[in-house]
Amino acid sequence: MPASLPAPTSAVVYCEGLFAEQDGKTANGLVRHSERYRILSVVDSRHAGEDSGLVLDGAANGIPVLGSIAEAIAHAGFVPGTLIVGMAPADGMLSAGHRTALLDGMSRGMNLVNGLHEFLDDEPEFAAAALLAGVTIEDVRRPKPKSEMHLFSGRIFDVTCPRIAVLGTDGAVGKRTTSTLLVQALNARGIRAVMVGTGQTALIQGARYAVALDASVPQFLSGEVENEVVAAFENEQPDVIVVEGQGALSHPAYLTSAYILRGSRPDAVILQHAPARVMLDDFPMMPVPSAAQEIRLIESFAATRVIGITINHENMTDAEVTAAIDAHELELGLPATDPLSRPLDALVDMVLTAFPELEHTSPASAAAAATPGATH
Repeated sequence: MPASLPAPTSAVVYCEGLFAEQDGKTANGLVRHSERYRILSVVDSRHAGEDSGLVLDGAANGIPVLGSIAEAIAHAGFVPGTLIVGMAPADGMLSAGHRTALLDGMSRGMNLVNGLHEFLDDEPEFAAAALLAGVTIEDVRRPKPKSEMHLFSGRIFDVTCPRIAVLGTDGAVGKRTTSTLLVQALNARGIRAVMVGTGQTALIQGARYAVALDASVPQFLSGEVENEVVAAFENEQPDVIVVEGQGALSHPAYLTSAYILRGSRPDAVILQHAPARVMLDDFPMMPVPSAAQEIRLIESFAATRVIGITINHENMTDAEVTAAIDAHELELGLPATDPLSRPLDALVDMVLTAFPELEHTSPASAAAAATPGATH
């Protein structure tokens, strides 16, 4: 087994102007789940004074949104160890105002964690600021040396547990959140599940098995996915592995879904879809495909099957979510749910319907099987 993660260090997430938006997805993910950092606050002046959980999901989580980094330090009562860049814009770049704020945080003694494509440790202004303040810069998306990357090897065929990829019909549609919730819910049911992350947010959250695919050399992408899945299987001996998706297989700007399908060779796919989203995120000239269209593409591209639909409820009322769930189940003949607004049992049952053998891996099932006269 790999060593457990160290105790979380305190962190402030900087997401000025973008928290609870699609381009604030790194901050959104961190306030929902983080093993690596203890998130103290989020900086976004638009929502200053509000609870981040209420802003994001309608349920308080005790993590406040504050107006500035100075306010975040004052609220903490000390200088938190880390300042995390919580934005994830499509171009991967910072505005001038964002840069000024991050430099201010570093000058106050905070290490910087950056998940953007823009490597700040390479920039003289940031490198000098880090040296002057005695802090570090971690560019999460910086790829490994090619000598440490992996080509596809076929070792994936030695992975005997089911692999489930959570793909989507667009970018920033909730694939990582659904993957995280699914793993948590399966483990809560006594089914040993491990997640393989494929983006910068999963790495910042503390995923033990993850790679930032969109920053890697294409030649190695399927091999890098395969290597993480194999490592998770060999080290954890899980009952099931859940692989976080990226972008969409149909999306013209992203190739990562194709490499996830090739590298992890999933036995099944759960498709994340936002019914109220009409045009692609950051590409308003192109419509979002229907779930049916994306399913046909996935199942024709790879030897796998879609086993369920997960709904992203953005811009939808609760009644509209219920109607969308019912409509997708009727049209596609597949189970559907919204993991954030509906009981997680529905998400677990989606997996157990496809892989009924997993039901018998839980301690409760094993105990029942060992009890004379037990029924199944």
